[in-house]
Amino acid sequence: MLRILTLSIAMLAASPFANADSHDVYGTFLTEEGTSKVEISDCGDGTPCGKVIWIDPESLEDGLTPETVKTRSTGEPVLGLTMLSDFSRSSGDWRGGTIYSPKADKSYSSRLKRLDQSTLEVKGCIGFICQTQLWSLAE
Repeated sequence: MLRILTLSIAMLAASPFANADSHDVYGTFLTEEGTSKVEISDCGDGTPCGKVIWIDPESLEDGLTPETVKTRSTGEPVLGLTMLSDFSRSSGDWRGGTIYSPKADKSYSSRLKRLDQSTLEVKGCIGFICQTQLWSLAE
């Protein structure tokens, strides 16, 4: 019985999920819809910030290019826009941050958590109601 338990623990430790640090949310990720890439890096204070670094031209309305897409409310270019900010480290993830949705032209409270080597869980919330997206590590 001890041998089976030891083998099970060893297999779990070798699992790719075991090595995923839920706080390591840094990298470049393709959004769930596949229409943009967001680069998440240190804001300068040890917390994550995410900027839009690529927009799929095929996802845009006629006449628009990634360089000409602007937010409706402020008219800022979406390309280069900081859309993730103000996070605090929690025991298992990053919380209390904000995510801006260019599609909805709204900001929501947000949480970030690395699920495994290639998947980031991104939650946008209004109160207790959250929408979860899974972003994949971009190549």
